Amino acid sequence: MPSKTYIQSLNSGDFRLSIRCEIVSWIVYLSRNFDSYLSYLAINYMDRFLSVHSKLDNKPWILKLVAIACISIALKMRKTEFSVSDLMQDGGFIFDSVTIGRIEMLILGALEWRMRSANPFCFVNYFISFFKFNDKPSIQALKNRATEIIFKAQHDIKLLEFKPSVISASALLCSVSELFPIQFPSFRNAICSCSYVNKEDLLQCYDLIQDVAMDGYDSVMAVAASSSCTPANVLDLHCFSSSISGSQSNQMAETENNAGQNQKHMESKD
Repeated sequence: MPSKTYIQSLNSGDFRLSIRCEIVSWIVYLSRNFDSYLSYLAINYMDRFLSVHSKLDNKPWILKLVAIACISIALKMRKTEFSVSDLMQDGGFIFDSVTIGRIEMLILGALEWRMRSANPFCFVNYFISFFKFNDKPSIQALKNRATEIIFKAQHDIKLLEFKPSVISASALLCSVSELFPIQFPSFRNAICSCSYVNKEDLLQCYDLIQDVAMDGYDSVMAVAASSSCTPANVLDLHCFSSSISGSQSNQMAETENNAGQNQKHMESKD
């Protein structure tokens, strides 16, 4: 995790906040052709590096160089084949491999070579075991939604102060409240009773992460609710969509985005 001093400085709105925003933008842009886990890992390295290397020069070429170095390290940790040119196709600043390598060494030294970051994804399977589901589609739906929330949460600096395990548990709580609201109280009580989780931190993180989770989600649910034949809750929506398509997909989250299309398909069958 980043240092508490770093997190406090971001919350106070000092110059490091603008530096972080700029580097995050570069990381997201330059890693757009790779999977989302790559950018998540690179941003984790960046936050931990900035928390140690506090006096980074706020020059555009330096910020981009740090972003490229973090992505490069993340690619190597994920054992993904790439070339330096893959990261510099935008026509901006161009750096040679030696320069990038020097910054990589600077970052590795600042992080004391501790690159196997414990992130929220490491704890999803553990916390999901508290929810006694036997059917794989329901479990997969929870994982998909929790994963989406975790990705979105990384950009909110308020959540940097919480441990990865707490963020993971909070994201799953949000997923349950959206997908299986009836079972939410029992799942919340089970998570809160876990001896490894600080209940106060969990509830505080859950309140914050709810705002992140619902950003853009309300509009999706509004579209689904606008149809007279659309089921009243997301669990029914999943069953409704499955009965139409007959597919074996476990991606319940996709049914929310396709609710309008499914409605038209049902009407055409009628």
